[in-house]
Amino acid sequence: MRIVSLAGGIGGARFLRGLLTAAPGSEITVIGNTGDDITLYGLQVCPDLDTVMYTLGGGIDEEQGWGRQKETHVVKEELAAYGVEPQWFGLGDRDFATHIVRTQMLSAGYPLSAVTEALCARWQPGVRLIPMSDDRTETHVVISDDRGRRAVHFQEWWVRLRASVPAEQIILVGADEARPAPGVLQSIADADVVILPPSNPVVSIGTILQIRGIREALEAKTVVGVSPIVGGAPVRGMADACLTAIGVETTAQAVLELYGSPLVNGWLVAEEDAGVSLDGVRVEARPLIMHDVEAAAAIARAALDLATTLAGTGTGSASGTEGAGRLNGDAR
Repeated sequence: MRIVSLAGGIGGARFLRGLLTAAPGSEITVIGNTGDDITLYGLQVCPDLDTVMYTLGGGIDEEQGWGRQKETHVVKEELAAYGVEPQWFGLGDRDFATHIVRTQMLSAGYPLSAVTEALCARWQPGVRLIPMSDDRTETHVVISDDRGRRAVHFQEWWVRLRASVPAEQIILVGADEARPAPGVLQSIADADVVILPPSNPVVSIGTILQIRGIREALEAKTVVGVSPIVGGAPVRGMADACLTAIGVETTAQAVLELYGSPLVNGWLVAEEDAGVSLDGVRVEARPLIMHDVEAAAAIARAALDLATTLAGTGTGSASGTEGAGRLNGDAR
């Protein structure tokens, strides 16, 4: 089976680990979010790509879900001693090596997709990991605080401010010019099924959908999504703050409507959200908490079973435009 999955950070990476268990021998392509990318200390950092790569390659810090295991922070401490900013974003010594290699290759003229492939040659994640675009894009957040109304990088809002300052608007800078990376549209065209894992629907999945041509390509395929919201709360992280910024309630129903029936054919929700429904979408309820790899595999297996069933019945995407505007960065 040829499977395509869109992915953000921790939730997406842990789901993918379950997907590998649930679909051994399948050809899995992962299209990774790069809107979170940021330049720090002169280095290009790609948090979501690295989280997927480390998680599937066995190098992730399991407790925190990001960064390297058995990490040290000598370089970070030395940078702080020199007063180098930003000090709110911590990179470990092992992690620095990845960013140094990436930055050297980018400076030498290699596109991000080729760099990602080279980095994955070491980690052997078991999937083909492709960035959503080789073009530079950055997610910025408009906020108002004691310094006035201003835009900050998503990482500053997410990591330093912990999303405590309400977002007035979330914008993917560079989205108008960005094109899908080589292999993205072809992998979607060749896919038997597409899975949307329980990643942040605004700044992970929603960001990928803003790259020209990706949403349209997905609407021609059988797509099953896994709700990132369980019982009115995010499974992990602060997706509720992102949803609030675009005027969407933090419910499995609202996220399904945000994606819309043109995109999603099947939708997995938690058992407590079993009443969710949308015309043109088949909704099924399952336990959705990924306690461990076995639980993640069970969720992935349910998503694949639903996708296979829908593909076998020839169920296509319904017409409509629900959610498309808000996932293009529109504020409330």
